Amino acid sequence: MKNEVRYQHPMLENAQKIKENGFAVFDGVRELPTGEEPFASPDYVICIGHRGNMQMTYDDMPDHSSKQTVAVVFPNHTLRMVSKSDDYLATLVVVDASLLDDPLLRIIGQMRYRYEPHPWVELNHREYGVIMHLVGVMRETVDIDIPDKRLLLTRQLGFFMRLLSYYRTVKLNETPNLKYVSTQFQNNLTQHYRDHRDVGFYAEKACLTPKHFSTVIRQETGHTAAWWIHSHVVAEAKALLQLRRDLNIQTVADMLGFADQATFSRYFHRETGFYPSEFREGN
Repeated sequence: MKNEVRYQHPMLENAQKIKENGFAVFDGVRELPTGEEPFASPDYVICIGHRGNMQMTYDDMPDHSSKQTVAVVFPNHTLRMVSKSDDYLATLVVVDASLLDDPLLRIIGQMRYRYEPHPWVELNHREYGVIMHLVGVMRETVDIDIPDKRLLLTRQLGFFMRLLSYYRTVKLNETPNLKYVSTQFQNNLTQHYRDHRDVGFYAEKACLTPKHFSTVIRQETGHTAAWWIHSHVVAEAKALLQLRRDLNIQTVADMLGFADQATFSRYFHRETGFYPSEFREGN
């Protein structure tokens, strides 16, 4: 009987690298990490099929990966390969689960209730090309040594997810699940955080009392509404301070909707323990 060299799955070979860098992009993937055995990743995984097909089960339900399909698989969901074609090929984008709590990646948690029941969406040729272009940008960012790499990657992944979610919504004719108060809150926060940093404003938008609104947000997201508001403002501030070093502190304060530099500096110091200039110098 001919001896075969066992296929070494890149996710298993590079587990420590994923943990250290937070991100990894693996090309040339031909099967699940454990072959036909059930597999549940502790990380967040985006699987992009290039050719061929793989029949599998997702949480014991039949599913598949094929040409120009993209799956968003959240941690600890069970996958098992049933069969695959010899030419099956995919790319995996793997994100350490700890980064899912990053405010810059709140879009991922926001879309979780859509992707967990049905993780796959099939793209057309143009959409697939755009998605692969974004993966190429993330791959390049992972592989080079640059300042603020993790921040850049979270920004890129956030944009990737927003675009993929747009494609999915159009193709599957999905509409936002209005019972998720947190989904509306996140959308409102993105639009109004420069002018409104009080819970009452967002509670009024949801037609709820501030107390009930805060309770619902904590139940749906695990964090209070105030935490999300301040995290969003601080995340935007950090991004501007780190990535736009051509901007002075006053300009950053103006862009974030603060009355003046002093008010912004006090706010940033209260939330982070650093003044904006200290944070910029430290990074």
